[in-house]
Amino acid sequence: MNDVARLAGVSIKTVSRVVNDEAGVHPATAERVLAAIDQLGFRRNLSARNLRRGSSTGTVGLVLEDVGNPFYSGVTRAVEEISRLRGRQVITGSSDEDPVRERELALEFCSRRVDGLLIVPAGVQHGYLVPEMHAGTPVVFLDRPAGDVVADTVLVDNVGGTAEAVVHLASFGHRRIAFLGDSPDIFTANERLRGFREGCARAGVGFHESLVRMGPHDEDSVRTALHHLRNAADPATAVVTGNNRITVHALRALAGSPVRPALLGFDDFELADLLSPPVSVIAHDASALGKAAADLLYARLDGDTSPPRRVVLPVRLVARGSGEVRA
Repeated sequence: MNDVARLAGVSIKTVSRVVNDEAGVHPATAERVLAAIDQLGFRRNLSARNLRRGSSTGTVGLVLEDVGNPFYSGVTRAVEEISRLRGRQVITGSSDEDPVRERELALEFCSRRVDGLLIVPAGVQHGYLVPEMHAGTPVVFLDRPAGDVVADTVLVDNVGGTAEAVVHLASFGHRRIAFLGDSPDIFTANERLRGFREGCARAGVGFHESLVRMGPHDEDSVRTALHHLRNAADPATAVVTGNNRITVHALRALAGSPVRPALLGFDDFELADLLSPPVSVIAHDASALGKAAADLLYARLDGDTSPPRRVVLPVRLVARGSGEVRA
């Protein structure tokens, strides 16, 4: 500001009035100050200004599993759109399913004085957020609940969706239905396994541990799992995949195979409807998840002090062909 004042030939107070849009500055003087600002590349430090005034920093933090995952991209876009309407910016980071990284990101955002936090938890210990929450920073968890704090949470119907997938496959005559899920330490994976069990009971088909493969999956492990499931003495004739990445790995493993099991995946994904056959899925709206979480966060920022809420969003079965193969 000293440099701007010197170049424009005015006082520092005049520069301050211009950059803060205060009255009392002659238009010609203001124009001279603005020209000096442009020439010098001067930028206001909005965070410092807002902190000095004791007001919002105009930012919210969003901690995701992987910003590169198309599902979380949809969540991010929804949060950004709601935040833009509220005059705030979103800063985002990926935890990569690492609880330590999740904590580092969340506390880094808090150190930057974000107005609120949205977190897809990687771990089950969130006591580190209690001081921030007591200091007035609202926190909303989405896709998975917090482990050891009570806070607003937005989930999807993991149990109901997977159960519906099993019942749907059983309606086409399948009795040997397999499940490929993520690590059972992950809330969504464990809930979808629970839904798979419930679906087996509801459809009257046997639940067999030998038909379940849980754990972090890559393309090779999915290929191996499908090989064993399809070549057993009593093979699986249908497969439920626990998330979009596992579904894609399964499709690669089955490519070129003349006989395929019925396949129904949890999570929709881009181009699923254009494959041959098109992929049947349990779909849920990533943008609805992001919007619901952002709405809860901004309600808290607006002064809502009601008890923490738990919102469960519906899912829907989209039958496209791969899950409608008869046994």
